[in-house]
Amino acid sequence: MSDAIFLSAGVPDPRRSPEDAKTANTVAIQAAVSALLFVTLGRRPLVWGGQPGITPMVWVVAEDMGLDYGRWVKLYQSRFFQDEYPEDNIRFQNVTFIDSVNDSRDDSLLAMRKAMFQQNQFSAAIFIGGMKGIVDEYELFQKLQPQATILPIASTGGATLEVAKRLGTSDPDLFDNLDYVSLFHRRLGIQEQERRYIRPDEQPADIADRLWKPDPRRPA
Repeated sequence: MSDAIFLSAGVPDPRRSPEDAKTANTVAIQAAVSALLFVTLGRRPLVWGGQPGITPMVWVVAEDMGLDYGRWVKLYQSRFFQDEYPEDNIRFQNVTFIDSVNDSRDDSLLAMRKAMFQQNQFSAAIFIGGMKGIVDEYELFQKLQPQATILPIASTGGATLEVAKRLGTSDPDLFDNLDYVSLFHRRLGIQEQERRYIRPDEQPADIADRLWKPDPRRPA
């Protein structure tokens, strides 16, 4: 996929990462993910690593919009976790499975992430909540997609706070602004007037041709 947006998001597990769970705002995490889906689906391709807590949200929003989510969304999964795949995976027609490596969780995740970042051209990456894996994805994404915009939504807490720290940003828009729909429209450069398309191949290449235009037959 070209001009895609990468989503790295998750709700921290207090048993695995108590420090990230302590700072995470679960309501904000869900609101930010929902807002990103609302702004991007049907307008930009979305790629992510299949976090179990996020997968059903993506499917529900895409279904409600009447979009061919298998064309707009690309889900990556490592075969290392094949016994843990969420049932929602079967609803996605666009899943890329990456073989496990050395029967190692870390090596397998690294291979999956490299595949995500090398097989797609991204315009931006969004980081929301999460645990250590969020930071790992940030570090690798920055190396392999240096031209892309990186937006750590620090108001959601979790490991995204560490991403913001490493990025060296204290941008109030990322730390304090809870109007996520407006934030994503502005920071991703997606105009509210941009139409949604059921499939990417229906979308005009020129953004100006995607915008709603007033009907000249109707009085102003």
